[in-house]
Amino acid sequence: MVTWLAGLFIHEKDDKGEMRRAYGILCGLVGIFLNICLFTGKFAAGRISNSIAVTADAFNNLSDAASSLVTLLGFKMAGAKPDSEHPFGHGRIEYISGLCVAAAILLMAYELIRDSAAKIRDPEKTEFSVLILVILAASILVKLYMACYNYRIGKRIGSAAMRATGADSLGDMCATAVVLCAALVGHYTGVQIDGYCGVLVGIFILFTGIEAAKETLNPLLGQAPEEEFVNRIEEIVTEHEEIRGMHDLIVHDYGPGRQMISLHAEVAAEGNLLAIHDVIDNVENELRTQLGCDATIHMDPIVTADEHVRELRETVTELIGEIDPVISMHDFRVVMGQTHTNLIFDLLVPFRFSIRDEALMQLVQERVRERLGENYFVVTKVDKAFVK
Repeated sequence: MVTWLAGLFIHEKDDKGEMRRAYGILCGLVGIFLNICLFTGKFAAGRISNSIAVTADAFNNLSDAASSLVTLLGFKMAGAKPDSEHPFGHGRIEYISGLCVAAAILLMAYELIRDSAAKIRDPEKTEFSVLILVILAASILVKLYMACYNYRIGKRIGSAAMRATGADSLGDMCATAVVLCAALVGHYTGVQIDGYCGVLVGIFILFTGIEAAKETLNPLLGQAPEEEFVNRIEEIVTEHEEIRGMHDLIVHDYGPGRQMISLHAEVAAEGNLLAIHDVIDNVENELRTQLGCDATIHMDPIVTADEHVRELRETVTELIGEIDPVISMHDFRVVMGQTHTNLIFDLLVPFRFSIRDEALMQLVQERVRERLGENYFVVTKVDKAFVK
């Protein structure tokens, strides 16, 4: 149904941002309609059967309709154009809407566990009929369909909010399956496990809500960019022969489709400044065209024509690799004097590295002086990687 509706109302040739928002609004409207239909059917089945699990599952679908409304509003607001107060756009509203969906999931899980625990303390006989069986089975199929299209489209347009909605739908499907099993067991054995199944469903939905919250909260807290995205940036930058390497990449995420990056590009100090600057301009334009992100690139000149400097750089790189292969070096410079030589560079180490910064700098100094001599001094500082 969603694919058919998308074919009618969404045109692939439209602006990517507009197309993304159109998909979000369409999926939100479909979600509201389907969840209201499921609530109506399950609420009636719960009242007929006197089942707390079925009734709770019905209100779960009602909360899902509200969540779909939140997602829809989030896409609508996130698509607003940048203004003087929000020059980077409103894209992060989508993350906030996804977080609201996760909060609704957690609230619903708490209420379901609470009501189910009361049913365990005071069990009541539940009724069963073919109508109830049909309603619950149909609900499972509908929720499976909703999970599939939310995951598929959420992945396609890069929406954490839609992936959270897909996770919620998958949890609802499992919850309804457990409710159906409880109804069948109660009908054929007389054993009333309605309350226990309600608790199990609530716990499952609780974990679903936690995962959904993590997926939407992490971008707001400033998570590291995806490795595939970082590799694509490095590929675009370093395919130009004038750029010898890159480091200090930082990705600023202002919402899906609104990313800004900054990085340092190593270029030959002996090269033509104007020609290299033109290359940097071209790289920034390629990043904007191919990845849809604005880029600011700082040129770092490195000496490439001096053989002695090249040998020193290779030696220091080898020494650092012997300490730990995860460590790298950049901005290498050599200042030679009559009595000693300073080797100036930055060390790049991952977060939670096993060696403290001060101890690492001291270790590098010792290794350099052991290999090159007492008149070589290391001037360095430790940087942390902003990417995985």
